[in-house]
Amino acid sequence: MTHYKVAIVGASGLVGRTVLRVLEEKNLPHLSYTLFSSAKSAGSKIKFLNQDYILCELKEDSFHTHFDYAIFCAGGSVSEKYAPIAVSNGCTVIDNSSVFRMHPDVPLVVPEVNPEDIFSHKGIIANPNCSTIQAMLPLKALDLKYQIKRIVYSTYQAVSGAGRLGIEDLENRFEGEHLKKFPCSIYNNCIPHIDVFMEQGYTKEEYKMMEETKKILHQPNLAITATCVRVPVVNCHGESINVELDKDFDLYDIRLLLENLPNVVVVDNPEKNYYPLASKANGNDEVFVGRIRRDFSVKNGLNLWVVADNLRKGAGTNAIQILEKLIKANHTLNNS
Repeated sequence: MTHYKVAIVGASGLVGRTVLRVLEEKNLPHLSYTLFSSAKSAGSKIKFLNQDYILCELKEDSFHTHFDYAIFCAGGSVSEKYAPIAVSNGCTVIDNSSVFRMHPDVPLVVPEVNPEDIFSHKGIIANPNCSTIQAMLPLKALDLKYQIKRIVYSTYQAVSGAGRLGIEDLENRFEGEHLKKFPCSIYNNCIPHIDVFMEQGYTKEEYKMMEETKKILHQPNLAITATCVRVPVVNCHGESINVELDKDFDLYDIRLLLENLPNVVVVDNPEKNYYPLASKANGNDEVFVGRIRRDFSVKNGLNLWVVADNLRKGAGTNAIQILEKLIKANHTLNNS
């Protein structure tokens, strides 16, 4: 059986630690790991797989030692500099940053949605934005059966999506000059501002959702708009998704379609106050869908409420699912 060496870059951050937690749960066989961090965290220990791992400082020569795979969780500037170095040394990179997502030679992958795109990679495979990932599972199925004409995203994104400093702003109720992450206090507020503002008034987060959806669904001309909002919730993103379909539908068939999707859980009984909640999605890998109802303002309109753990399915778990697909394909190739 082939043994694979895996590098985890940014192992001490929120996403990096989530990757380690999911790897522990899955306990994938025949893998060995090296954990990398910035110089600031290098030398400290992390308990992983029932042993102490020493964090190694990420340097330009770190990938001179051969790695088969690397999961990058350290942010755009790190990925931009070190991912190409890793690839030049024969490593396949799964990147959580936004740097390579829209590059035409880099597949953007949600394994339940477009697994075939994984194998068109030229060394780098991009993890989509956390908000995009959870939307793709129900939307891909709807598109295959009913053809999507238009999508309206309204997101309610947890502070963990902004890293540890975002969590501190909320938990410590920071305001004014004490803010560490947000432009204004997230405590007791919803902030319609995630990432930087771009031309035409959209934020970069909104732009990511729109463009990444088009790329994953292979529909460059799909009509999409988005409003992304940071809310005072520690973890798990919520999304109100309004979809206009080309074909008519029966709500019973929609529910049945969603209930049969892998890694999708339908939670939809409003009469019993049964709908997806962040507190229930937290710590899980599934995407939870509810509030399934017609939008009577347009022909063939549909509303969904979608919730998922943005650190797990929205980042770490999705990356590991890609890794599993790569390893399985290699095993198949080696045994053929």
